[in-house]
Amino acid sequence: MSSALTDLLARPIVQAPMAGGVSVPRLAAAVSEAGGLGFLAAGYKTADGMYQEIKQLRSLTPRPFGVNLFLPQPEYPGAGTGPSGAADAAPPYTAAVDVYAHQLAGEAVWYETELGDADSGRDDGYEPKLSVLLDNPVPVVSFHFGVPAPDVLASLRRAGTFTLVTATTVDEAVAVEQAGADAVIVQGVEAGGHQGTHRDLPERDGAGIGLLSLLAQVREAVSVPLVAAGGVMRGSQIAAVLAAGASAAQLGTAFLATDESGAHAVHKEALTNPLFVRTELTRAFSGRPARGLVNRFMREHGPYAPAAYPEVHHLTSPLRKAAARAGDAQGMALWAGQGHRMARALPAGQLVEVLAAELDAAWTALSTGGRG
Repeated sequence: MSSALTDLLARPIVQAPMAGGVSVPRLAAAVSEAGGLGFLAAGYKTADGMYQEIKQLRSLTPRPFGVNLFLPQPEYPGAGTGPSGAADAAPPYTAAVDVYAHQLAGEAVWYETELGDADSGRDDGYEPKLSVLLDNPVPVVSFHFGVPAPDVLASLRRAGTFTLVTATTVDEAVAVEQAGADAVIVQGVEAGGHQGTHRDLPERDGAGIGLLSLLAQVREAVSVPLVAAGGVMRGSQIAAVLAAGASAAQLGTAFLATDESGAHAVHKEALTNPLFVRTELTRAFSGRPARGLVNRFMREHGPYAPAAYPEVHHLTSPLRKAAARAGDAQGMALWAGQGHRMARALPAGQLVEVLAAELDAAWTALSTGGRG
């Protein structure tokens, strides 16, 4: 493990930033206090909302923590620059959003709410949040949905901030290293919530790579430290990703069920409810591939949801909130990784302790050939 990352982690356990109110300050503080690295999720918050959570977290622990940012989205999914240097012509996907809104009209009636405004912005307040983090540096900043500009990463480094960027392929990991990030979060297809793909290409739907395979390939392609994410729920799995070349493991679903998590009680209960037997990647709730427990909303609307993030996210936001208020798991976005049935409802600090003990036991078993 690199010395910079070692200084941040007494234990190789990172609590994944989970947007939507899950990664609250008390959760991040509990993880950091236990020797892991707690994270706040700035996604879907204002710059001031992020700053207030940072202040609250700092009042709870003096230990290192991280803040996660979403990259601004291009004008349309998969946008890029063609060989001539001109922007690719935008497809007429706006019409697909309108069609999807028409399909969701019945949901709005059912939940007695209005659909959201699909045109509510694409940048998630990225620049104001960066300004806050440069004026008031935090120990760690991570990025999702793309690669920050090299000058952004350099500015954060000068401020004393360690930077991580999510990658879901080898090419993405190489781009992260070339941009100057301090480490790569290698996200396998098993991960719950949104896949951190740098470009949202519909032809890639369902074509993600499993964590261990991806980790091995990325380890041979880049030299910066790696943090492994995707389906990790036990200390023995942390041992496996460390043996495969990671410096730490990032766990999201495992912490979603903890006492300090801000997740809705219905969401926590659903992780181990026999009614929810599997997860799938879906665009139903946000327009971008995200893994969650299969429920009615996903089954009925997933096949028709367009590749349009964040338009679909804005469109369905009132529906998801109404379903949560009603305690209706069938209409909520129940983000979860493939290991969700292994979730443990423990205090977050105790979970870190249990994971560390399992990790130590796994290392002992390996060193003694399984003889204990």
